[in-house]
Order: sequence, then C-alpha cells, then structure tokens
Amino acid sequence: MDMTSTLFLADQWAEDQYALLDSGDGHKLERFGTQTVIRPDPQAFWPPATPVEAWQADARFNAKAGDDDRGQWELIDRSAPESWQMSWRGIQFQARRTPFRHLGLFQEHSVHWDFAQTRIRSAGRKVRLLNLFGYTGMMSLAAAQAGAEVTHLDASPKSNGYGKDHAAMSDLANAPIRWIADDAMKFTAREIRRGNRYDAIVLDPPKFGRGTKNETWRFEEDLPDLLANVRALLSDEPLFVILTAYAVRLSHIALAQALAGHLEDLGGRIEMGEMALPHLNDTRLLPTSICARWSAA
Repeated sequence: MDMTSTLFLADQWAEDQYALLDSGDGHKLERFGTQTVIRPDPQAFWPPATPVEAWQADARFNAKAGDDDRGQWELIDRSAPESWQMSWRGIQFQARRTPFRHLGLFQEHSVHWDFAQTRIRSAGRKVRLLNLFGYTGMMSLAAAQAGAEVTHLDASPKSNGYGKDHAAMSDLANAPIRWIADDAMKFTAREIRRGNRYDAIVLDPPKFGRGTKNETWRFEEDLPDLLANVRALLSDEPLFVILTAYAVRLSHIALAQALAGHLEDLGGRIEMGEMALPHLNDTRLLPTSICARWSAA
C-alpha cells in the first residue's frame, strides 16, 4: 500500500463565510459569516500579526483554567445573536456559540467534504457512505448533495437534530440520509451482523466520549476494534475511508499505520498528515488536527 505525507489545507471556503484573520499568543481571530470571534488555541504560540488586545470581535471565549474546551462566552457586541446562518457550497447551516468553544462545525473538515464530493460524483454509481461521530452533519450533507446515500451516526440526539435542520435549510430534507443516535461500536457491530456494507466510511472520533447508554469511548483503547469493524463494513468496491483525530498524543504516522493495518489487503493509497487553516492575509498556517485518508487505486 502506497503511503504519502501531505498537508490537508482547508482553503475551500468563500471568504465571506469563513476566514482565519489572525492568530498568536495562544489565541485565534476568526470570522464565521456575520460574526467574528476570539477563541483560545494552544498551538498558536507565535506572535500575532496584530496584538491580541487590539483584535475586534463580537464575542470571546474564556476557557476555564487548564481546559481549553470548557468555559464561557463573553459578548463584546451585546446585540450579536447566539446563532446565525452560514453556507458552504450551497449547504446552509446555523453557526452557534456552544459551552465547549465550538461553533457547531469544524471548518477545517471542508478539505474532506470537498474530497468526498469529488470521489462520490466521479464514482459513476450509487455510493453508500457511513459517517461515524457525525456531529451536526456537514459531511453527511456534503455527501448527500453529491448523490450519496448516507447513514449519519452520532451519540447526541441534539446534534442529529441540528443536522436535520441543516438538511431542511439546504433543500436536502428528502435526501437519503438516515439520522441515528447510537454508540459507534455497538452500531457498527450490528451492521456487520445485518450484512450491511458501505462504499465510504468517515470517522471523526473524540479523545473521550460517551454513547447513548453511557458507553465510554477512549481513543487509544477503542480505535483498533472500531477500525476492524470499519474494514468488515466496507463493500467489495470501496472508495475511501477518512480518519481524523484531535487532542491525542499520536503522530499522523501512527494514525495512518493503524488504518493501513486494517486495510492492507485493499491496496490503494493512504495520505497522512496535518489538517490546517490558512490565514486570510498572510502565509502562516494554523494546524488543527491529524488525519489519515485511504482511497482506492
């Protein structure tokens, strides 16, 4: 199996929908549609182009000590709404400030939405895609927009509800998407027993999580078994598998080799590396996560 290192650069956004305006001193300044926000980012430990105290924003996320994900939002512009509409290539969705500093999407994943759409449209046949840990559904909607039949799974019924809302906003309410709230390990095991197969599988697992019945997920412990299930669920003519990882002490090489260990018999190629966001007005890049992406020859 061919393995290559690459940079997964999320530059697929229209400038008026998302832009990384500046970063540094442990923070980043981003524009999401009509709102600009300041969020902590420990990887941004270089000097910013403009001092952080001079940044202009609608809201700032103040993290709890020792935890960059949890905290609370400080409204700088008191009139800024809690949620607002954005779009990506015709897919409409709501951005919203959450207690975990996120805004209802991971914008760096646009590099994979673009890849998935290209592969699905060029397949020349019906494609069945399984989106595990699907969050608010952007990958599911991108795949459905390209013509795929999608099974979207997330342990959070609330996230799935947002995904359904986004489908309706995007004229995809009648698209073939199954929205399922379940534990990923249990669901994939049941799908194997049912004999269901998929041509493409996307995984965006957290470092730690809980299923619908309080099942625990630990990345390093549970990923190998999940990858074994992924291999068993692939069809006879698979197109791709995308695996991303956040906040884990792993190299992208380790992630890619774990994926390759389960897909070796399929041949094809694996691209591995970091996902990153470009800045709007300079050449700096902000790394966000690691990933490995297998595709058929």
